[in-house]
Amino acid sequence: MRRALAINEKSYGPEHPTVALCLNNLAQLLQDTNRLEEAEPLMRRALAINEKTYGPEHHNVAIRLNNLAQLLKATNRLEEAEPLMRRAVTILLTFTRKTGYEHPGLRAIQENHRALLTAMGLPNKDVQGACRKGSLTDNI
Repeated sequence: MRRALAINEKSYGPEHPTVALCLNNLAQLLQDTNRLEEAEPLMRRALAINEKTYGPEHHNVAIRLNNLAQLLKATNRLEEAEPLMRRAVTILLTFTRKTGYEHPGLRAIQENHRALLTAMGLPNKDVQGACRKGSLTDNI
């Protein structure tokens, strides 16, 4: 994966969306093998590339936000993860409202947000309220 990343950086330049995808894939592999400190800067770089390339409200940005928030959750930085996850949900709800089609990752990211809020120790009624606020019915 590192070789593929190097080839893509050389071929496309360091700020290309294909490079962001390679960074994300390598970061996911590192996360899956419990090398979280190595994964985090790669995820942050992939997010920055996607934000610059597509704009801050693009659905690809939401996926990168979710991935970074999940890594932060795994390192017990729940307070840092929550606004990223909330932003990811908001982006995908906006995508759904604008296109009339539910983004394929929306429900999984909503569930990730619910799990994060629960892990933060929020009372169930507050989790339910936050999730209702970020639901399709409230935003379409």
